[in-house]
Amino acid sequence: MNTRQQQLEAFDRLLTVMDELREGCPWDRKQTFDSLRENTIEETYELAAAITSGDLHQVAKELGDVLLHVVFYAKMGSEKGEFDIADVCNMLCDKLIFRHPHVYGVEKAAQYGNLDIPNAKDMTADEVTKLWELVKQREKDGNKTILSGVPKALPSLIKAYRIQEKAANAGFDWDEPSQVWDKVKEEIREFEDEAKAGNHDRMEAELGDVIFAIVNAARLYHLVPDNALERTNQKFIARFGYLEQKAREQGRHLEDMTLDEMEQIRQESKALYH
Repeated sequence: MNTRQQQLEAFDRLLTVMDELREGCPWDRKQTFDSLRENTIEETYELAAAITSGDLHQVAKELGDVLLHVVFYAKMGSEKGEFDIADVCNMLCDKLIFRHPHVYGVEKAAQYGNLDIPNAKDMTADEVTKLWELVKQREKDGNKTILSGVPKALPSLIKAYRIQEKAANAGFDWDEPSQVWDKVKEEIREFEDEAKAGNHDRMEAELGDVIFAIVNAARLYHLVPDNALERTNQKFIARFGYLEQKAREQGRHLEDMTLDEMEQIRQESKALYH
């Protein structure tokens, strides 16, 4: 692995390359905060996909693409005289130190109020998470309410998980994970009732309640629903690809096969992709 000095030199090299590209490349010179936004979102999803794949070489590559965007935005910020990469790093460090008084031994100050701040070695990860939420509300420009810290632009499935996680950290949670199943069943019954009535708007509302309840169940059992769903997505893609391959080997098209025929092949695929 690289030494700290080599890491610093590599980061300095990246900043130099960014300066050169911003000056010498017409495309890079043309970019703005708004024009890069969609690309940033895409790169973040590609990083998430690499993490899911378990390919650490690809993770490193995608991390580079995300880091490029961080440096790019900082460069444009410096051109406007608003902030530069040093400001980004320092603001982040200041925030992390403030949010980890149990690690840095920061003396109780007025901004922490009457919070009980134990030493990190005496805490569990769950206790740290709860402290983290309480400390964030005491930041000068921090979250004013518990749920205001959930980004509005998050995908709905991830947003539901974060909402429930933050509410739970404030004490709004089930006493036992098993208690959530009555709520899941209740929401499914209500969805079924609306489906029978044929009210599309009410069906959509109740379906949202079903998904929200299932996300809550996943959280209580320490499962990340977005990861679980993506795992199922990939499994379905693999099994459906197997079905298409077998159809081609038989010289047939899927649309010419009966559902029973397709199901028979799909059952074969379950032994290969599970």
